[in-house]
Amino acid sequence: MALRLPLPPAWRACPTVPAPEPDVTLKKTQLLLPLAIAAVLTGCPKDETAKTDENPTAAASTDAALKLDESKLPPVNRFSVSDLDTSKDACTDFGGYVNGKWLAANEIPGDRTSWGAFEMLDERSNAVQRQIAEKIAENTSAVGVEKIVGDFWATGMDEAKVNAQGIKPLEGRLKEIATLGDKAAIADYIRTSAAKGENVLFGFGSTPDFKDSSVNIGVAFQGGLGLPDTTYYTDAKKKDMLGKYQAHVAKVLELSGVAAADAAKQAADIVAFETRLAKASKSREELSRDAELFYNPVKMADADKLTPNFPWSTFFKSQGIEAPEMFSLAIPAFHQEVNKMLADVPAATWQAYLRFHTVDSAAPYLSEEFVNENFAFYNQTMRGQKQIKERAKRVLETLNGAAGEAMGQLYVKTAFSADSKARMETLVQNLRESLKGRIENLDWMSADTKKKALEKWAAFTPKIGYPDKWRDWTGLNTSRDSFIGNVLAANEFNYKWDIGKIGKPVDKTEWGMSPQTVNAYYNPSMNEIVFPAAILQPPFFDPNAPDEANYGGIGAVIGHEMIHGYDDQGSRFGPTGNFENWWTEADAKGFSGRTDKLIAQFNGYEAAPGLMVNGRHTLGENIADLGGLNTAYDAMKKATAGKPDPKTDGITRDQRFFMNFATVWRRNFTPDELKLRITTDEHAPATFRAIGAPSNMPAFAAAFQCKPGQPMVRTGDQQVVIW
Repeated sequence: MALRLPLPPAWRACPTVPAPEPDVTLKKTQLLLPLAIAAVLTGCPKDETAKTDENPTAAASTDAALKLDESKLPPVNRFSVSDLDTSKDACTDFGGYVNGKWLAANEIPGDRTSWGAFEMLDERSNAVQRQIAEKIAENTSAVGVEKIVGDFWATGMDEAKVNAQGIKPLEGRLKEIATLGDKAAIADYIRTSAAKGENVLFGFGSTPDFKDSSVNIGVAFQGGLGLPDTTYYTDAKKKDMLGKYQAHVAKVLELSGVAAADAAKQAADIVAFETRLAKASKSREELSRDAELFYNPVKMADADKLTPNFPWSTFFKSQGIEAPEMFSLAIPAFHQEVNKMLADVPAATWQAYLRFHTVDSAAPYLSEEFVNENFAFYNQTMRGQKQIKERAKRVLETLNGAAGEAMGQLYVKTAFSADSKARMETLVQNLRESLKGRIENLDWMSADTKKKALEKWAAFTPKIGYPDKWRDWTGLNTSRDSFIGNVLAANEFNYKWDIGKIGKPVDKTEWGMSPQTVNAYYNPSMNEIVFPAAILQPPFFDPNAPDEANYGGIGAVIGHEMIHGYDDQGSRFGPTGNFENWWTEADAKGFSGRTDKLIAQFNGYEAAPGLMVNGRHTLGENIADLGGLNTAYDAMKKATAGKPDPKTDGITRDQRFFMNFATVWRRNFTPDELKLRITTDEHAPATFRAIGAPSNMPAFAAAFQCKPGQPMVRTGDQQVVIW
């Protein structure tokens, strides 16, 4: 649930609802291009156009869905009256009232850094995928997506073979890096490695043109950092973590064959190198709150003048792309700094930097000493994870990152029903109508702006469950020979597929998430809301639950994603996805005044002693939560109008609506994970999402008979009313 600005591979799942924590590795603020700027609820073949199959289950070599062994699947997480802590007052501590007992009774598993509704569904999705992968891998003569899934699973699970190969799969790359003697050779290596989908220095790919969202353009972005935000290099409070990172860099270099004394010196040089990049880069907070940073259209000749040591016309040619008249050179100060560094940083430092990142990026797929060091720093030191995930989970995560939609074709046949899709379509339509009513009845927006807002509403496109057309994987050649070989092959295949879109019409049938992802997102460049199959389970969506539970769960998620089209960044895009101003000056000023109140509200939440939530960084998500919950409530009241309130277990319909909303946001974090998220995540910690929006709603106060002055009742200037 957030504008899905270009995030690094390990963070792309921290879209609409914060998805489970990034797995395997938490590195690389190499912001690798938008799959289109999108808001998330937690990345071609040479023919240059991705072929698709109209039949959503046809591209596999068999149409038979796997019969699941339900006994091997984790239980679903539903709201239960027994979870309520009646010793607490809902009007004073609503989060504790609904979730306190559950949070106290559910410790974070050793292989996780957070645990709640999202993670539990992620475990269930993984368990389904594991049964699929195990069965598929038995067929060594499989074709199509089954071959891809089977090859990744078989090679990934063959730990003995991976260990025996050690670092050998990278030896050719490391030898090439060791020969780089001047800036021309270094620039050429950056280009050739980029063409393989292995650019460690900056992000490059396709994105819809902000001024004409029907066409894809090329975009180059900042990157090159091993830590998750620029502030880790520039904030004195994070100096200790920077030192630990430097020790990790030295250790990885040692494992790759560099003598200890040389590795220590090179690590210091690499940290200094990355610090220069960080000072020329934008922080995650800056990126999340200014979509315009992703769009800096330049003519090719002007780009070449800006970075003469790294001419972009040469770069495009090296990628096999016809040089366009214009592309987006986002964060130009970053690229200018790289240009200077090509001239003044010694070749030996460039060699060390490229060697480290080549090995570090590949570490999760290499032998156990590399895997263990990768886990020790990125998961254990940075996030407080106690133990590494079992190999099967890590292999599935790798498969989903490399070929998620291939697995998705098999997943939806096995785990998603047509009835669920039909029910969701009804819910989405009901939420759409409620949002329209809210826009029409706004008392702070002029008729002119309201007309534009309704035009955008009318153009919303919902996507539910899985794509209508599947991506064609022809050309991705996997085998049973090497795990990392399959990973590298997929990297190159996906990169070429992506850059093959440059200059081509935008394909609006594409999805930015696989069906088995427990998340959802809004994509402003396509004005679409997307709900993968895996999130359509309790506590979000339950076909057997009463209406109020589903509206408080998935209904609030649907509303959240639609409101992203009207948050502080989504509202800068028009009905067709173009970046444009459709607000009157007075309405824009009024909107800003209302959002400032929401910033102040969340700035007042203390996540841990001395650790405050950043209201500005989390603003887009908080706007979406508030507007989405109000919209879902309106839709629920309309859907249940005229029906008697059963008051089940002594709980009214309205109370159950808000209780299930809070259930969605029950979540524990390790202290280190919480610190990391305060810096890097555009979502507020779940505890505050459970209470932030309801506390601004008179309907909540009425449902629980709360009185003015109580913590869950914000009135007067403190109450935030936006959409």
